[in-house]
This record gives sequence, C-alpha cells and structure tokens, in this order.
Amino acid sequence: MVHKPIKIVTIGGGSSYTPELFEGFIKRSKELPIGEIWLVDIEEGKEKLEIVGALAKRMVKAAGLDWKVHLTLDRKEALTDADFVTTQFRVGLLDARIKDERIPLSHGILGQETNGAGGIFKAYRTVPVILDIVEDMKKLCPDAWLVNFTNPSGMITEAVMRYGNWDRVVGLCNVPILCQKIASGSLKIPEEELFFKFAGLNHFHWHRVWDKTGEEKSSQILRDTYSNAESMAEAMEFVRKSAGESGNTNDSGVKNIPNISYLAEQVQNLGIIPCMYHRYYYITQDMLDEELENFAKGETRAEVVKKTEKELFELYKNPDLSIKPPQLEQRGGTFYSDAACELINAIYNDKRIHMVVSTKNNGAISDLPNDVVVEVSSIITSQGPVPISWGSFDPSPKGMLQLMKNMELITIEAAYTGDYGKALQAFTINPLIPHGKITKTLMNEMLIAHKKHLPQFKEVIEELEKIK
Repeated sequence: MVHKPIKIVTIGGGSSYTPELFEGFIKRSKELPIGEIWLVDIEEGKEKLEIVGALAKRMVKAAGLDWKVHLTLDRKEALTDADFVTTQFRVGLLDARIKDERIPLSHGILGQETNGAGGIFKAYRTVPVILDIVEDMKKLCPDAWLVNFTNPSGMITEAVMRYGNWDRVVGLCNVPILCQKIASGSLKIPEEELFFKFAGLNHFHWHRVWDKTGEEKSSQILRDTYSNAESMAEAMEFVRKSAGESGNTNDSGVKNIPNISYLAEQVQNLGIIPCMYHRYYYITQDMLDEELENFAKGETRAEVVKKTEKELFELYKNPDLSIKPPQLEQRGGTFYSDAACELINAIYNDKRIHMVVSTKNNGAISDLPNDVVVEVSSIITSQGPVPISWGSFDPSPKGMLQLMKNMELITIEAAYTGDYGKALQAFTINPLIPHGKITKTLMNEMLIAHKKHLPQFKEVIEELEKIK
C-alpha cells in the first residue's frame, strides 16, 4: 500500500528544540513518508526561525532526504491539509518565563516554569493561543492530530479537549522517558527488560517498575536511588550517557530541577516512585531555599536558559553545521524527539507501543473523573492513546492528585473566561502559594507584568493599574 506523503506542521518552529525534532524525524525516515515540514513562528521569532530553519534544511540534505522544509509566519497557510501539528511555543518568549520566576521569588515564594504561580500564569498566557490554533485546525486540517509539547502540557491538553472540543490531541513530556532511564540506571538492567506503569498528571506523576520475571522493583529503586542525592546523581550519569552527554554534573533533561534528596522515609513509605517535580511538593522549603540562593545571584533557571539559547543560536548560524549540536542537551529537552516523533510514528503506523502521554482518563485512574486529562501509560494506536488501568492510589498520593487536578481545572477555567475570582481560586488552592493578602498581591503584580499576553484579563488589569 502506497501512502501519500505526510505534512507536518510545527508551531513554534523557531524554538531551539527544533533540531532535536528534526533529528527524530530523520531517524524515523524509513517509517514515516514525510513530504513536507512547515515551521511556523511569529514576527518576534522571525530571526530565530530563519536561523534554525536553515539548520533544519541542512540536516535534511545531509541525511539525503528530499523533504520540503517551509518557513513561514502565516499559520493558516501552514495548517492547510496538515496531517500532524506539533506545538512547542512559548507565549511571551523567555522574558515571560523570567517574570514567572523572579516575581514570586521577590516575595519569597517559589518561582518555577510549570509549578506554582509561574505555572498558572504560563497557562493563562497559553490557553487563548492554543484555542485559536484549534479553531484554525477545525477549518484547515480537521483530520489532523495535535501533538502538544507546550507547557504546562497537561493543562494545555485539557484546555484543547474541554474548551476547544478537539479530541485528536495528545500531550507529551520527556520526563517519563527520563524516569525510565533512571530506573534502568538504578537497577543496572536494560530499559527494554523492564515494564513500567505511570499515572498522575503532567509533572506530577508516579510510576511502578517490574523486571521481566514479574518481580516489582519500585521499592528497591526508592531505597537505592531516590533516598539520597548521591545515588540519584549516579543514576543521572547513566541518563547523560544515554543522551550522549559527558562531563556535566547537572541533571540531563531536567536541569530545571535541583538534585536535592527526598526524605528517605517518606518516599520509601510511598511504595511508588515520584517524578522529579514532586520535589516541589515533598521538600518545598529545601527547593525554595535553593531558588532564593540562585535568585540572589541573578541566576534563576530562566536567565540561565536565555544565556544558553543565545549560545545555541550562534552555533546554529554555522553554515557547516548539519547535525544537532551536543550543546543542545544543556537546554533541558533531552529525548524530546523520542517522545514527539515516536508518538507520530506510532499513530501513523498503528504501532501499539507503550508510551506515557497526557490524554483523557477514561477510567485509568479510578480516583479521578473519566473525562479529565491525566498523564498515564497508554498503548498508542492509529486511533490515538488507549490508557492502561492504574486503579486507585493510597490516601497520601490520592489526596495530592485530586487537589492538583482540581487546581488545574480551575486554572484552565480562569484562563478561558478571564474571571478574576476564578484566577484567585487557582492561586488559593495551589499548595506552593501562601494564602492571605500575599495571594492577591502576587497575582495582581503578575497580571500587570504579563498584561500584553493576557487579553482575557484586559478589563481586570486596567482596573488594577488604576488602583496602583
């Protein structure tokens, strides 16, 4: 059977991650009959789009492929008759992320890209944009799959389904892949000889691990690796080698997150393995202290990333460069292609492989409603993800999971409606934000700081500016 060439559109095509994406597509060129790839960006990202687009074209040429690579600022032109649409954009660019981190930290509150106040505001900025994209897709490529890598990935996927009424969407993250590699490094057992089961939310999932004899290894991993920072560093060294890195002491692909030890007794009692981002909830004060120390030195993660990106784009300008440079691993997107490209490959070829994705619960986690989006182990088919049943959590993770899911739902509703009260409810229910007068003070300051990218809050912000 001869398949027609696939048209793939990447929104946020000027991202520093794009070479990683092209590497993944090139790796799968024998399985995916790609005809054209469109890289889309906005006027502010035009220069980066041209730089990274030129590199992408050189990569395709060096691989001996005849794919057409188009660069455009016209989203509608790109989306027409697309088969797959991937999203990797950042509303407000890295300057917005810097505000998300520095404003909370200026009040002695955690500032992080996808958690706490920063994560909420990233959703507020992003939800209106992703819903506009979905409306374009309904008209121009109604049969396309939307593969979302834009953070906060789980909330954006939920918004697409709940308010965009678009079910052909899958949310992705590289963190589950990293967790699998950490387990392999901890046990010294090849990844393909282990069986994994994940459940929870994006950046808030837990997992279990079994070996090929059927013996569960979760408790062993918790004891040997997650209970102290030195052991975790050893496991991360294995991940670095898997990614082709060397000589870097930071966590590969999770450089957003300091490698601080969990409380051994607490994680061992869990019996299930937390993800890296759980540190913000299990050892909040330790993480805050680390962030405040960096903040005082003017070294928030966003500022480090901005410097790294500047260096990357200087590398990308090299006309002799035709591969993904190893320095991209410092950006923190390790294994991105293994998530995004393999998902497209699995849907297109009905591969029915195991992947961890954000998708509709459909009974996989019995502690949450069927219609909400969860991040869960799934079998990927031509019809999309089929979630694998997890069942119910014990009281401790169950309570946190239900709180966080409802926080997500309130955040998305506020992002969609521009309702100030709903926005305040999201801040109030979030466990990383102190409650009281500081709640409104922080939220109001962030609303004004991000006003350019919050059209749904326009009237609210105008009133706040009058008071100020």
